[in-house]
Amino acid sequence: MSNDFRLGGDLTIGRLGFGAMRLPTNSFHGPARDPETGRAVLRRAVELGVNHIDTAAFYTNDDGSVRANDLIREALHPYPDDLVIATKVGPLRTPDGSLEATTEPGALRALVEENLAGLGVDRLDLVYLRIGGIEPPPHGESVAARFEALAALREEGLIRHLGLSHVDAGHLAEARAIAPVAAVQNHFHTGKRDDTQVLARCEEAGIAYVPFFPLGGGLSDVGGDRIAKVADRHGATVPQIALAWLLASSPVTLAIPGTGSPAHLEENTAAASITLTDEDLADLGLR
Repeated sequence: MSNDFRLGGDLTIGRLGFGAMRLPTNSFHGPARDPETGRAVLRRAVELGVNHIDTAAFYTNDDGSVRANDLIREALHPYPDDLVIATKVGPLRTPDGSLEATTEPGALRALVEENLAGLGVDRLDLVYLRIGGIEPPPHGESVAARFEALAALREEGLIRHLGLSHVDAGHLAEARAIAPVAAVQNHFHTGKRDDTQVLARCEEAGIAYVPFFPLGGGLSDVGGDRIAKVADRHGATVPQIALAWLLASSPVTLAIPGTGSPAHLEENTAAASITLTDEDLADLGLR
Protein backbone atom coordinates (compact mmCIF):
# COMPACT_ATOMS: atom_id res chain seq x y z
CA MET A 1 0.00 0.00 0.00
CA SER A 2 1.39 3.40 -0.99
CA ASN A 3 2.63 5.84 1.64
CA ASP A 4 1.38 8.72 -0.52
CA PHE A 5 -2.09 9.95 -1.45
CA ARG A 6 -3.27 12.24 -4.26
CA LEU A 7 -5.52 14.70 -2.46
CA GLY A 8 -8.20 16.05 -4.77
CA GLY A 9 -6.39 14.37 -7.63
CA ASP A 10 -3.61 16.96 -7.79
CA LEU A 11 -1.79 17.28 -4.44
CA THR A 12 0.55 14.43 -3.47
CA ILE A 13 0.89 14.14 0.29
CA GLY A 14 2.27 11.61 2.72
CA ARG A 15 -0.43 9.53 4.38
CA LEU A 16 1.02 10.26 7.82
CA GLY A 17 0.75 13.97 8.52
CA PHE A 18 0.62 16.21 11.56
CA GLY A 19 -2.27 17.68 13.54
CA ALA A 20 -1.65 21.13 15.04
CA MET A 21 -4.35 21.15 17.72
CA ARG A 22 -1.94 20.41 20.58
CA LEU A 23 0.62 23.07 19.69
CA PRO A 24 -0.99 26.00 21.58
CA THR A 25 -2.12 23.90 24.57
CA ASN A 26 -2.47 20.26 25.50
CA SER A 27 -6.19 20.23 24.74
CA PHE A 28 -8.94 22.73 23.97
CA HIS A 29 -8.45 24.25 27.43
CA GLY A 30 -5.53 24.92 29.71
CA PRO A 31 -2.35 26.95 29.92
CA ALA A 32 -0.41 27.83 26.80
CA ARG A 33 2.50 25.70 25.72
CA ASP A 34 5.85 27.29 24.94
CA PRO A 35 5.53 28.81 21.45
CA GLU A 36 9.16 28.18 20.57
CA THR A 37 8.73 24.48 21.31
CA GLY A 38 5.71 24.47 19.02
CA ARG A 39 7.69 26.11 16.24
CA ALA A 40 10.50 23.58 16.75
CA VAL A 41 8.02 20.70 16.48
CA LEU A 42 6.71 22.08 13.19
CA ARG A 43 10.18 22.54 11.72
CA ARG A 44 11.17 19.03 12.78
CA ALA A 45 8.00 17.56 11.29
CA VAL A 46 8.90 19.02 7.89
CA GLU A 47 12.50 17.76 8.28
CA LEU A 48 11.06 14.27 8.87
CA GLY A 49 9.16 14.45 5.59
CA VAL A 50 5.72 15.48 6.82
CA ASN A 51 4.01 17.51 4.09
CA HIS A 52 0.41 17.55 5.36
CA ILE A 53 -0.46 19.72 8.37
CA ASP A 54 -3.99 19.94 9.73
CA THR A 55 -4.93 23.09 11.64
CA ALA A 56 -7.74 25.53 12.43
CA ALA A 57 -8.00 29.18 13.45
CA PHE A 58 -9.80 28.08 16.63
CA TYR A 59 -6.79 26.00 17.73
CA THR A 60 -5.67 28.40 20.46
CA ASN A 61 -5.13 28.48 24.18
CA ASP A 62 -7.95 29.92 26.29
CA ASP A 63 -6.97 33.59 25.98
CA GLY A 64 -5.93 33.35 22.33
CA SER A 65 -2.35 34.39 23.00
CA VAL A 66 -0.89 31.29 21.29
CA ARG A 67 -2.47 30.23 17.99
CA ALA A 68 -1.64 27.20 15.87
CA ASN A 69 -1.91 29.14 12.61
CA ASP A 70 0.51 31.79 13.86
CA LEU A 71 3.01 29.13 14.91
CA ILE A 72 2.78 27.44 11.51
CA ARG A 73 3.36 30.73 9.68
CA GLU A 74 6.21 31.78 11.98
CA ALA A 75 7.95 28.41 11.76
CA LEU A 76 7.50 27.49 8.11
CA HIS A 77 6.65 30.51 5.96
CA PRO A 78 7.61 30.78 3.13
CA TYR A 79 6.20 27.28 2.87
CA PRO A 80 7.88 24.38 1.08
CA ASP A 81 6.38 23.84 -2.37
CA ASP A 82 5.05 20.40 -1.44
CA LEU A 83 3.50 21.37 1.91
CA VAL A 84 -0.29 21.07 2.09
CA ILE A 85 -2.04 22.86 4.95
CA ALA A 86 -5.62 21.87 5.72
CA THR A 87 -7.88 23.91 7.97
CA LYS A 88 -11.49 23.81 9.06
CA VAL A 89 -14.26 26.31 9.61
CA GLY A 90 -17.58 26.18 11.44
CA PRO A 91 -16.73 26.17 15.15
CA LEU A 92 -16.35 29.52 16.90
CA ARG A 93 -14.55 30.29 20.15
CA THR A 94 -16.89 31.72 22.79
CA PRO A 95 -15.72 34.23 25.45
CA ASP A 96 -15.30 31.40 27.98
CA GLY A 97 -12.97 29.50 25.63
CA SER A 98 -15.44 26.80 24.60
CA LEU A 99 -16.53 26.06 21.04
CA GLU A 100 -19.90 26.43 19.40
CA ALA A 101 -20.79 25.63 15.80
CA THR A 102 -22.15 28.28 13.47
CA THR A 103 -24.94 27.31 11.09
CA GLU A 104 -24.89 30.71 9.34
CA PRO A 105 -23.45 30.39 5.80
CA GLY A 106 -22.62 34.10 5.69
CA ALA A 107 -20.24 33.72 8.63
CA LEU A 108 -17.95 31.36 6.73
CA ARG A 109 -16.27 34.01 4.57
CA ALA A 110 -14.88 35.76 7.65
CA LEU A 111 -13.64 32.43 9.02
CA VAL A 112 -11.91 31.59 5.74
CA GLU A 113 -10.33 35.06 5.65
CA GLU A 114 -9.15 34.60 9.24
CA ASN A 115 -7.33 31.42 8.19
CA LEU A 116 -5.86 33.09 5.10
CA ALA A 117 -4.46 35.91 7.22
CA GLY A 118 -3.25 33.68 10.04
CA LEU A 119 -1.41 31.33 7.70
CA GLY A 120 -0.16 34.12 5.45
CA VAL A 121 -1.48 32.67 2.17
CA ASP A 122 -3.68 33.83 -0.70
CA ARG A 123 -5.39 30.46 -1.11
CA LEU A 124 -6.09 27.65 1.34
CA ASP A 125 -5.17 24.15 0.15
CA LEU A 126 -8.06 22.36 1.88
CA VAL A 127 -10.93 23.71 3.97
CA TYR A 128 -13.22 21.38 5.89
CA LEU A 129 -16.74 22.39 6.81
CA ARG A 130 -16.97 21.17 10.38
CA ILE A 131 -20.45 20.56 11.77
CA GLY A 132 -21.33 19.57 15.30
CA GLY A 133 -19.00 18.81 18.16
CA ILE A 134 -17.48 15.57 19.41
CA GLU A 135 -20.81 13.83 19.99
CA PRO A 136 -22.34 11.72 17.18
CA PRO A 137 -22.85 13.67 13.93
CA PRO A 138 -26.11 15.66 13.71
CA HIS A 139 -27.98 13.26 11.42
CA GLY A 140 -30.53 14.91 9.16
CA GLU A 141 -29.08 18.41 9.52
CA SER A 142 -28.54 19.91 6.07
CA VAL A 143 -25.07 21.10 5.12
CA ALA A 144 -26.15 22.43 1.73
CA ALA A 145 -26.25 26.18 2.42
CA ARG A 146 -22.94 26.18 4.26
CA PHE A 147 -21.22 23.99 1.69
CA GLU A 148 -22.56 26.19 -1.12
CA ALA A 149 -20.99 29.19 0.64
CA LEU A 150 -17.62 27.46 0.75
CA ALA A 151 -18.01 26.30 -2.85
CA ALA A 152 -18.52 29.95 -3.86
CA LEU A 153 -15.28 30.88 -2.09
CA ARG A 154 -13.58 28.06 -3.96
CA GLU A 155 -14.85 29.52 -7.23
CA GLU A 156 -13.34 32.86 -6.18
CA GLY A 157 -9.97 31.17 -5.82
CA LEU A 158 -9.69 31.45 -2.03
CA ILE A 159 -9.87 27.67 -1.54
CA ARG A 160 -8.33 24.89 -3.60
CA HIS A 161 -10.19 21.86 -2.22
CA LEU A 162 -13.22 21.34 0.01
CA GLY A 163 -13.77 18.83 2.77
CA LEU A 164 -16.32 17.83 5.41
CA SER A 165 -15.81 17.04 9.08
CA HIS A 166 -18.01 15.20 11.58
CA VAL A 167 -20.56 14.09 9.00
CA ASP A 168 -22.55 11.04 8.01
CA ALA A 169 -23.06 9.44 4.59
CA GLY A 170 -26.10 11.61 3.94
CA HIS A 171 -24.11 14.79 4.50
CA LEU A 172 -21.40 13.53 2.17
CA ALA A 173 -23.89 12.78 -0.61
CA GLU A 174 -25.56 16.17 -0.16
CA ALA A 175 -22.25 18.02 -0.39
CA ARG A 176 -20.97 16.05 -3.38
CA ALA A 177 -24.06 17.12 -5.33
CA ILE A 178 -22.89 20.73 -4.87
CA ALA A 179 -19.11 20.56 -5.37
CA PRO A 180 -16.27 18.00 -5.27
CA VAL A 181 -15.32 16.75 -1.81
CA ALA A 182 -11.61 16.01 -1.47
CA ALA A 183 -11.53 14.79 2.14
CA VAL A 184 -13.67 13.76 5.11
CA GLN A 185 -12.49 14.13 8.70
CA ASN A 186 -14.44 11.98 11.16
CA HIS A 187 -13.80 10.28 14.50
CA PHE A 188 -12.24 6.86 13.86
CA HIS A 189 -9.42 4.79 15.35
CA THR A 190 -8.62 1.26 16.48
CA GLY A 191 -10.96 1.57 19.44
CA LYS A 192 -13.75 3.33 17.52
CA ARG A 193 -14.56 1.63 14.23
CA ASP A 194 -18.23 2.51 13.72
CA ASP A 195 -17.82 4.94 10.81
CA THR A 196 -17.43 2.22 8.20
CA GLN A 197 -20.23 3.51 5.95
CA VAL A 198 -18.59 6.88 5.39
CA LEU A 199 -15.18 5.24 5.00
CA ALA A 200 -16.61 2.93 2.34
CA ARG A 201 -18.11 5.87 0.43
CA CYS A 202 -14.77 7.67 0.55
CA GLU A 203 -12.92 4.60 -0.68
CA GLU A 204 -15.34 4.17 -3.58
CA ALA A 205 -14.88 7.80 -4.64
CA GLY A 206 -11.16 8.20 -3.93
CA ILE A 207 -11.88 10.76 -1.20
CA ALA A 208 -9.32 11.08 1.60
CA TYR A 209 -10.59 9.83 4.96
CA VAL A 210 -8.68 11.66 7.70
CA PRO A 211 -9.67 10.62 11.23
CA PHE A 212 -9.45 13.24 13.94
CA PHE A 213 -8.18 11.93 17.28
CA PRO A 214 -6.43 8.98 15.56
CA LEU A 215 -4.96 8.02 18.94
CA GLY A 216 -8.16 8.58 20.91
CA GLY A 217 -7.58 12.23 21.76
CA GLY A 218 -7.53 11.38 25.45
CA LEU A 219 -11.24 10.53 25.21
CA SER A 220 -10.97 6.82 24.48
CA ASP A 221 -8.41 4.03 24.58
CA VAL A 222 -6.73 2.75 21.42
CA GLY A 223 -4.95 -0.04 23.32
CA GLY A 224 -5.91 -3.50 24.50
CA ASP A 225 -4.33 -6.92 24.54
CA ARG A 226 -4.53 -7.47 20.78
CA ILE A 227 -2.74 -4.27 19.84
CA ALA A 228 -0.17 -4.74 22.63
CA LYS A 229 0.60 -8.19 21.21
CA VAL A 230 1.29 -6.75 17.77
CA ALA A 231 3.34 -3.92 19.25
CA ASP A 232 5.54 -6.43 21.05
CA ARG A 233 5.99 -8.38 17.81
CA HIS A 234 7.32 -5.26 16.05
CA GLY A 235 9.23 -3.77 18.97
CA ALA A 236 6.93 -0.77 18.63
CA THR A 237 4.65 1.23 20.91
CA VAL A 238 0.89 0.79 21.07
CA PRO A 239 0.26 4.25 19.51
CA GLN A 240 2.60 3.40 16.63
CA ILE A 241 0.64 0.24 15.88
CA ALA A 242 -2.63 2.16 16.18
CA LEU A 243 -1.38 4.56 13.50
CA ALA A 244 -0.09 1.72 11.32
CA TRP A 245 -3.48 0.00 11.64
CA LEU A 246 -5.21 3.19 10.56
CA LEU A 247 -3.07 3.43 7.43
CA ALA A 248 -3.67 -0.26 6.69
CA SER A 249 -7.45 0.01 7.13
CA SER A 250 -7.96 1.55 3.67
CA PRO A 251 -5.86 3.07 0.87
CA VAL A 252 -7.71 6.37 1.39
CA THR A 253 -7.05 6.76 5.12
CA LEU A 254 -4.60 9.41 6.27
CA ALA A 255 -3.34 9.91 9.83
CA ILE A 256 -2.78 13.30 11.48
CA PRO A 257 -1.51 12.60 15.02
CA GLY A 258 -0.80 15.77 16.96
CA THR A 259 1.66 16.62 19.69
CA GLY A 260 3.52 19.49 21.28
CA SER A 261 6.51 17.28 22.09
CA PRO A 262 9.49 16.74 19.76
CA ALA A 263 10.08 13.25 21.15
CA HIS A 264 6.43 12.28 20.67
CA LEU A 265 6.59 13.65 17.13
CA GLU A 266 9.53 11.35 16.34
CA GLU A 267 7.61 8.37 17.73
CA ASN A 268 4.49 9.14 15.73
CA THR A 269 6.23 9.70 12.41
CA ALA A 270 8.16 6.44 12.78
CA ALA A 271 4.83 4.62 12.52
CA ALA A 272 4.83 5.26 8.76
CA SER A 273 7.66 2.75 8.38
CA ILE A 274 5.76 -0.09 10.09
CA THR A 275 4.30 -2.66 7.70
CA LEU A 276 1.67 -4.84 9.32
CA THR A 277 1.56 -8.48 8.22
CA ASP A 278 -1.56 -10.48 7.49
CA GLU A 279 -1.09 -12.09 10.92
CA ASP A 280 -0.95 -8.65 12.53
CA LEU A 281 -4.06 -7.51 10.71
CA ALA A 282 -5.91 -10.67 11.70
CA ASP A 283 -4.92 -10.13 15.33
CA LEU A 284 -6.17 -6.53 15.07
CA GLY A 285 -9.46 -7.57 13.47
CA LEU A 286 -8.77 -6.10 10.05
CA ARG A 287 -8.61 -9.39 8.13
